[in-house]
Amino acid sequence: MARILMVTPEASPFVKTGGLGDVLGSLPAALAARGEDVAVLLPRYRNAHVWGLERIRHALPVSLGPHRFSVDVDLVTHRGARYLFLDCPPLYDRPGVYNEGGWDYPDNPIRFGLLNRAALEIARNIFRPDVFHSHDWPAGLLPLYLRTAAGDPALAGSKSILTIHNLGYQGNFPPAAMHDLGIDPSFYHPEGIEFYGRISFLKAGVVWADAVTTVSPTYAREIQTPEFGFGFDGLLRSRAYKLTGILNGVDYQEWDPRHDPHIPAHYWIDDLSGKAECKRELLAELGLPQIEDRPLIGIVSRFAYQKGFDLLGGIAEPLAQENLAFAVLGSGDPAIEEMFRRFAYAHPGKFGVRIGYDNGLAHRIEAGADMFLMPSRYEPSGLSQMYSLRYGTLPIVRATGGLEDSIDEETGFKFHGYAPAALLAAIQNASGAFQDRPAWQSRMRRAMSKDFSWDASAARYQDLYRS
Repeated sequence: MARILMVTPEASPFVKTGGLGDVLGSLPAALAARGEDVAVLLPRYRNAHVWGLERIRHALPVSLGPHRFSVDVDLVTHRGARYLFLDCPPLYDRPGVYNEGGWDYPDNPIRFGLLNRAALEIARNIFRPDVFHSHDWPAGLLPLYLRTAAGDPALAGSKSILTIHNLGYQGNFPPAAMHDLGIDPSFYHPEGIEFYGRISFLKAGVVWADAVTTVSPTYAREIQTPEFGFGFDGLLRSRAYKLTGILNGVDYQEWDPRHDPHIPAHYWIDDLSGKAECKRELLAELGLPQIEDRPLIGIVSRFAYQKGFDLLGGIAEPLAQENLAFAVLGSGDPAIEEMFRRFAYAHPGKFGVRIGYDNGLAHRIEAGADMFLMPSRYEPSGLSQMYSLRYGTLPIVRATGGLEDSIDEETGFKFHGYAPAALLAAIQNASGAFQDRPAWQSRMRRAMSKDFSWDASAARYQDLYRS
């Protein structure tokens, strides 16, 4: 049994802004089920949904450069793993996690520097790990701090792993932040923490961690190229010996059409009739015509540059001529939100659009749609395509990252070039295949039988911990 301390800015169901939160809500439980001793450290934000907390440490002193903090540590056990909440109201008692009103908090280096430093104090006083497992840039300084504390007997023998969930977010700040973070200026050089004239939390993790992982095998290869490397490609090629891609898993306790409480009818491979009812109810909910033999394409996403929805803008009119309908839920980039509003206004019988986040509706779109669209520029792992497989909602995806690793020609439809014409061809291909109902249902059953549970991924993390 290994003792693992995961350090993360978010974890579902407590606080979540994206896929990182989903992973930290599921992977610790999968590891615990396989016999590991897992604790997860994260900030206690104002908007964290927590219950049954036990205060296990009061006024724990944590030093960060010239700053002295006194923090409390609260504990809750969730699905076999311990979640430790770092309570420091001056830094975390705010409306947002990373930002507010679209602007990053200017003291984010201190906010997340403290999280990294506190992990060492947790190890000294509460939970001594064999492995520190950092997640994304907010925990990227931890491997550096661990190296600089190498003489501390309380930390002797502990190793570090960094998992990159999305290389597009790097935690880059002005060099002056090094003073606040207690980082010696000798680390500021191209082989150290310096990154194009700034400092980078994520680079610190890549350089000093004992191992680096990312969330799919294809993404591990892609981020070593200029197209997907965001300036890190050379660094990652030089560290390829310690870089591994492990595909994320899916939490089937939450995402399963056999017992999903958010959908109007349950169904499974042996009886698909409930899916037809889910489609009828979804069409009604979105105010779309009850045309059941017309393909319904679902979209549930953040509206961001990464997600590739600008491709739809280039094929809006050809799509409007197709015998298709769209069920859309998401928010983010105002330009993409406005694009979908325009689609709904111009073609009210074909586009049912909801701007915002609605967990129940997300489940109903997965269950009620016939296909699910993810035209991503890049997609480190992706989870929605794996949810879609379980619901028999065949994915239409760009062949990148985890989309390439999880979808094959028997369970979905892929396109390669990042171009509107390539996306249109993939949608038309899927629409044509939909017309052969017996063959389509065979595809659905193959998709639903795929197993992307966390157990296989957790086993690969165990192997890495032991190495």
